[in-house]
Amino acid sequence: MLLLGIDVGTSSIKVSVVDSQTQQCLCSAQFPDTESQITSLQPGWAEQDPEMWWQHVQQAIKRIGDSKNVDLQDVGAIGIAYQMHGLVVVNKEQTSLRDSIIWCDSRAIPFGEKAFETIGEEKSLSHLLNSPGNFTASKLAWVKQYEPQVYNSIYKIMLPGDFIAMKLTGEVTTSPSALSEGVFWDFLEDSVSTDVINYFDFNTSFIPQINPVFAEHGRVQRSIAQLLGLKEGIPVTYKAGDQPNNALSLNVLKPGEVAATAGTSGVIYGVSDQLTYDKQSRVNTFAHVNYSDSEKRLGILLCINGTGILNRWVRDTMAPGISYSQMNAEAEKISAGSYGLKVLPFGNGAERMLNNKIVGAHFHGIDLNIHTRSHIFRASQEGIAFAFRYGLDIMRENKMSPTVIRAGKANMFYSPVFTEAFVNATGVPVELYNSDGSVGAAIGAGIGAKAFSNEQEAFSKMKRLEVVEPNNTEVYNTLYLEWKEVLEMHLKTIV
Repeated sequence: MLLLGIDVGTSSIKVSVVDSQTQQCLCSAQFPDTESQITSLQPGWAEQDPEMWWQHVQQAIKRIGDSKNVDLQDVGAIGIAYQMHGLVVVNKEQTSLRDSIIWCDSRAIPFGEKAFETIGEEKSLSHLLNSPGNFTASKLAWVKQYEPQVYNSIYKIMLPGDFIAMKLTGEVTTSPSALSEGVFWDFLEDSVSTDVINYFDFNTSFIPQINPVFAEHGRVQRSIAQLLGLKEGIPVTYKAGDQPNNALSLNVLKPGEVAATAGTSGVIYGVSDQLTYDKQSRVNTFAHVNYSDSEKRLGILLCINGTGILNRWVRDTMAPGISYSQMNAEAEKISAGSYGLKVLPFGNGAERMLNNKIVGAHFHGIDLNIHTRSHIFRASQEGIAFAFRYGLDIMRENKMSPTVIRAGKANMFYSPVFTEAFVNATGVPVELYNSDGSVGAAIGAGIGAKAFSNEQEAFSKMKRLEVVEPNNTEVYNTLYLEWKEVLEMHLKTIV
């Protein structure tokens, strides 16, 4: 059986076809070739058009078909991974009512903070494992207050992956994992949170049908199948947020296992079997892809909004036209510490690990007689690595202390400078694999379609590329503590 995986990213859509027997990726395609636009109508806002995602999904699948590398008629199941926390609202005709308020949008923070206070901090944390914060429920509350004409036209609310599945199948479903990432899920009751619904006075009919992550979420409609070259009736058997999906793609499914990614945003994601929470909600706990009533599997997630987006900004602003590999080569020529230059990467909205403060990106200690763009390249990557260390220390406070972290050799982990800074600042070895979100979504589809006898079989042929061990922790710990002083100085200036 061939498996089709769709990854709905912030920057682009990627699609892969995996052979379930060999577990090998046979073909991949991405669309568009340039990064997708994020609309920011006001500072701190971030939106994307869900119809844009759907158009890009179609184009990526058509590229697969046009390549002739695989026959799309042989695809037997579809899986979808997607950018987390976005709010999509549709009417009864399944038409999007407004642009999606995506993960890095900060406008709903006051709504979440008020809900946290009113529901009660202890009750929120013990039942939701999070503060409502800036998550999907709070974004819906913003729409209700400021766009009542939109709110009153809503038939269903959903996350980005639910929207793409709806476009494929005509069915609207969700899962406990998806609802938990929107902070709609009560973990003690194992149901939609009545506290959240009642506090915001939401219409309960807005919540779609709830299925497990690994389940049938509808079948491809005839018109869509004909349009895309697929067989009619192929089931969508897996939907998961990008970070749970990244963990799945790295076979991070058991308590104590930890994954990381460093794309537009940066994440460390560890699996636990305990209903744990951070009292300040700086790291967040969601239902993992294999969460069930009988077997609790929770994903403890540290998210840093400003990660690869800083690296991209630096390139586009200071060295337009050069490749990331050229940037990395220049950065390697500079010694650790970048001659005192320190960079805070927090320029992509409110940072949860910094108590939802909007810190902004900062370049500290520039010496106009010493520092070149190469120093900025290195200092930016070191600053991102130090942000990971800062967040990992919060996870350690919450009893998540990894001895090894798995990551795909992609995005920032392509850079030897970043990887060196990451392992030495955190003191944790990194295992690198050839993995990405669309391949993970395809494997997830296979698990959901029972193409594998169990989850272990789905990863039986996964091979590790390399292990990067810490080798300079003393130097990087000193550099990190200096960087942390700069961060704390800026935090004190923010009310």
